Amino acid sequence: MYRTLIFLLLMVLWVIFSGQFDAFHLGLGVLSAGFVTWISSDCWFEDRQRGLGARLTEAWAMAGYTLWLSWQVVVANFHVLYLSLHPRSLELLKPRVVLFKTTLKSDFAKYVFANSITLTPGTVTIMIMDDQFLVHAISRKTAEALPGEMEARVAAAFDNHHKEEAG
Repeated sequence: MYRTLIFLLLMVLWVIFSGQFDAFHLGLGVLSAGFVTWISSDCWFEDRQRGLGARLTEAWAMAGYTLWLSWQVVVANFHVLYLSLHPRSLELLKPRVVLFKTTLKSDFAKYVFANSITLTPGTVTIMIMDDQFLVHAISRKTAEALPGEMEARVAAAFDNHHKEEAG
């Protein structure tokens, strides 16, 4: 039942975004939605026993985090623009590699955090080793912000909802 719901959701999104209703495009939609469902349906909502209220809470947390992250990307773009256009940009650009330990527990939360870092201009996640993150930062300001508020927001939005599978 779960995979069927995922497939139907992806198929509806395909139809909405493609706007094409001919057999060729609908066939591509079925193949694409089926393939994505097959490879990724276990990534979301690992605990299938949770109720609708818990699911809505997760969706709300994800939406809130996505909005916050979008704003951080805008702010970081302006910081990189400032660094690029500043008359003393060579003095301000102090690239460095930062190693820090995360408090995040679940693999999913670490995944979201690593990708959020990389999406934010001026930082790139190089490697994750257990609880250690290795991140390249373009300036002292961006390096000092790590792990910071982003990690706390990822923990609040995702670490409470996704538990690591016992290995």
